[in-house]
This record gives sequence, structure tokens and C-alpha cells, in this order.
Amino acid sequence: MNREVLTQALRQGVDQLDLDLTPATIDRLIDYVALLCKWNAVYNLTAVRDPLQMVTQHLLDSLAVIPAFFHVKHVLDVGAGGGLPGMVLAIWAQQAEPAMRISMIDTVHKKTAFLTQAKVELGLANVTIHTARVEQLKVVQPFDVITSRAFAELADFVNWSGHLLDEGGKFIAMKGQLPHDEISRLPDGWTVTEIRPVTVPGLHAERHLIFIERHAA
Repeated sequence: MNREVLTQALRQGVDQLDLDLTPATIDRLIDYVALLCKWNAVYNLTAVRDPLQMVTQHLLDSLAVIPAFFHVKHVLDVGAGGGLPGMVLAIWAQQAEPAMRISMIDTVHKKTAFLTQAKVELGLANVTIHTARVEQLKVVQPFDVITSRAFAELADFVNWSGHLLDEGGKFIAMKGQLPHDEISRLPDGWTVTEIRPVTVPGLHAERHLIFIERHAA
């Protein structure tokens, strides 16, 4: 892994996204990719094997949605897998949103073991890891945003984790092509409040954010 090449690719993408990331934040994001590569050799956390592709398909793909999380305090990443977008969000938040707390949940122990190790090695005190099914998770403080990246159909995402959403909170689902059929199958009581196309530098594929909230009573 040529760290200089990865760093340059990340900086170029960040500039295109118009994000103001410090050199320390850039370094930590590259450290995260290095950890993901190391663990992926044994644990198969992601199908993407090439570190340069990870910069585009994982880091920049997650960084592209950062504006949706401005001024958010309490986030849950459902089906976090290798930490996308949760770990990227946490690294950014250390610099930009120090009050933000990010929880990540996955049912697969090897994935949460990686996330726990990454939390320690990257010094992410703003992160909490859960190994559980999201529908069985209980928390003292509900979340103002619950997010996922290619986790499940929207109806399942909402049904399984709706009990964890704070009053006035919202779901932000990261999707590829616009999922018209999934939106039409949302359960009663929930509505799509915004569909936001996202452009990822270097990635020639559709990306959309789907914002979902409870109906006002």
C-alpha cells in the first residue's frame, strides 16, 4: 500500500467534495484504510481488496454524505459492517463535530471485533460498538439520526430500528439507484421527506440519500 498515493487520491476527492479536513483527519482516514486492508485479509470485511479503490468506494462514498450530518449529536449506524459510514463519520466528527457520538451495530462478531479494534487504534472516544440485532437493541438515549449503507430494504430498516429513533429524529438511508419500489412499501406512519442525489468523486454510479421521518400526529 503506497500511503502517499492513497493520501493524494483522498485529498483530491475531499477537495472536490469541498470538505475542510485537517491533515490529521486525512491521516486518520488513511490509517483506517490500512486497518481495513490488514483485517480484510483474514476476516473478509469487504469485497473491495485494492486500497486505492477503498479510498473511492469507501472513504469518499461515506464522506460525500457528510453534509447530511451537520449539527447532528447522536447517530446509529445499522449493519455497520467494516464501519461505513460510521467510522468515517466518527473520524470526521472528531475534528468538525466534537459533541457528536456515533454508535455502530452489527450481528457479525468478526465485524464488531474489527470495529472495536479500529476504535482503539484510531483513538475514537466518540464511538460505541454493539454486537446484536438492531430490533433487540435497547438504549437509554434514543438517536436523532439512524443511518445505514446498503443494509436492508427501507421498510425493514424502519421497522427494525424505529424504536431507537428519538422524537423528531430521522432515518438517512444510503442507497445506490433510487429505490422507487422500496419507498412505495414503507409502512404506515413513515414518510420520505427528502431524496438527495449524491455525487462521489471518481465513482461513476448513482448514489442517493433517502430521508425518512415519522408522520406528524
